[in-house]
Amino acid sequence: MKFCKKYEEYMQKQKEKKNPPGVGFKKLKKILKRCRRRDHLPARIASISQQHGNNCPRECTVCDGTFFPELQKEMEDVVGWFNENARKLLELHLASSFKKCLTWFRGNHSKTSHLGLIQEGRDLVNYALINAVAIRKILKKYDKIHESSQGQAFKTQVQKMRIEILQSPWLCELMAFHINLKESQKESGAVLASLFGGCSFIFDDGKPFLSCELSDSVKVDIDLTCSICLDTVFDPISLTCGHIYCYMCACSAASVNVVDGLKAADPSEKCPLCREVCVYKGAVHLDELSILLKRSCREYWEERRKTERAERLQQAKEYWDYQCRSFTGI
Repeated sequence: MKFCKKYEEYMQKQKEKKNPPGVGFKKLKKILKRCRRRDHLPARIASISQQHGNNCPRECTVCDGTFFPELQKEMEDVVGWFNENARKLLELHLASSFKKCLTWFRGNHSKTSHLGLIQEGRDLVNYALINAVAIRKILKKYDKIHESSQGQAFKTQVQKMRIEILQSPWLCELMAFHINLKESQKESGAVLASLFGGCSFIFDDGKPFLSCELSDSVKVDIDLTCSICLDTVFDPISLTCGHIYCYMCACSAASVNVVDGLKAADPSEKCPLCREVCVYKGAVHLDELSILLKRSCREYWEERRKTERAERLQQAKEYWDYQCRSFTGI
């Protein structure tokens, strides 16, 4: 079965359940069909196109800005829907018993069970995977038709904009969620279905990684070394640019106190790695990843917890001493 038909059938089934946004794969392919190769043009027009660095004829609907703006908008919708639903799922998994009871009384019985959480997690992973493959294929087709590398350039651009679904911090959280569930199953002796096929927490040359093979052609590797303290991330947080740091390290980089938190960071503060601005306010706390690291690196975690507790208490003391002096005018 061709991928286009497979994608259309998948999205049709999803629309019957939750009606998520998708990539207009069929529509974008039709747009590309209206583009002809440069070598099919008369020699005079081809020469003009080459002089202007354009592989397409004039008045090409793709090169006039139809293709990439539409694809970008669809990618933003897909990533936004995925992030929101993954956040809700993981919040429910980590919720208190009281909140889970409220969810059960509201009629969402399946969401409060282990099997229900796993099924919803698997649906989200499949959604991320098939849309990632659809975007990859349509960009590859664009480059093939136009004999260009504009599709790859667009892919690099959306990676910088953080609207590629495989770069979502919530995918990282789902990976950690999957491993945490597997470990819980081992401890309890239960045998349940899993979200991923080949997802693991590994140390490569002493550095921690989350590694997951979503399919034969899609593999995700996430480095879990904080580039500020150069150690395994502790109390991990993902900035809006996608880079993961220890919470205390991120506060230090943003020049804020832990009491005020990253929401108090000045918009002009930059990510230490990519130098992007406005990356701290919308940072995501990676709670599932934190649980995974605590379980996998017990000795390191306990030692780091004691060190950070003392540092946080010191920062809190200095903060409230300053507030008291400011209030009393001393």
